[in-house]
Amino acid sequence: MKIVIAGAGSIGCYCGAFLADAGHSVTLLGRPRILNPIRDNGLTVTDFSGLNLHVAAEKLTLSENPDCLEDGELVIVAVKAAATAGIAGQIAQFANASTPVLSWQNGMQNARVLRVALPDHDVRAGMVPFNVVPPKPASFHRATSGEIVIQSGPGGLGKALSSPNLPVIESDDIEAVQWGKLVINLNNALNALSGLTLKDQLLDRKWRRLMAAQMAEALGVLQAAGHPVASTTPLPAWLTPHILRLPTPMFTRIAARMLTVDPSARTSMAYDLRAGRVTEIDSLQGEINRLGAQLGRPTPICNRVQALIEQKPEANLSPDQIIP
Repeated sequence: MKIVIAGAGSIGCYCGAFLADAGHSVTLLGRPRILNPIRDNGLTVTDFSGLNLHVAAEKLTLSENPDCLEDGELVIVAVKAAATAGIAGQIAQFANASTPVLSWQNGMQNARVLRVALPDHDVRAGMVPFNVVPPKPASFHRATSGEIVIQSGPGGLGKALSSPNLPVIESDDIEAVQWGKLVINLNNALNALSGLTLKDQLLDRKWRRLMAAQMAEALGVLQAAGHPVASTTPLPAWLTPHILRLPTPMFTRIAARMLTVDPSARTSMAYDLRAGRVTEIDSLQGEINRLGAQLGRPTPICNRVQALIEQKPEANLSPDQIIP
């Protein structure tokens, strides 16, 4: 297929490399600060298991101009949530109405925004479970595990996109999958505030207790709202807070697969906070806070974490500084 990835950031570039390696014609639509190093050096992707793939620049189409959307047989949206409305307008202007659009983004609102702007397109939500970080220009490293999930629909898109190093599966209950990812992603903000790697954070029981309390708060809101939650980890969603609270020796034995992360991995929000970029806090804690307010159900932890991130503090806070 001719695939345009609208949003050549960490997720877009990582997935684009494997789609190109699998034989698809891939266009990366993005900004010069990301695309220029790829033009000069090609695109390198690695992961925590030792995988290393280099895709020559000549095997990719690199564009800063949204008119490249005209040629796409499939558009994958991978921009941050704040940019979704803007990219939707560009897709409406340039893409063929028969072109399917997949949202590979964090949060619950992105596919809804795309559907409103693109009523004639086949728009499907998706969930990318893994964390990708940019260790250097033109290089993207996958630090955690998981399979991409997309909303079921015609055309066999999951099978067409799937490859050994980038499995893509379809789901008839994508909203439950997305809620499960959002609950896990609530830790993005805590990790950014901690200044720790994900592994060090998971090995610290005080941080795990705060992670568990925040997760339990969110799960309570979702249960009250009647939203099913499908786990995106080996553990059931409702059980995860209990596992996180265990003493560290028990936790490391029971949750060994949760610790299958690169030792240097941090969340994308940690990188955004450090660089002074806009974060996705409103699509994560903000989503739970709004839902809690609608239900009249307090969400003190999510509210506090969102307020802290919006203040753009220095990292290296302790759990006691976040929730005294």
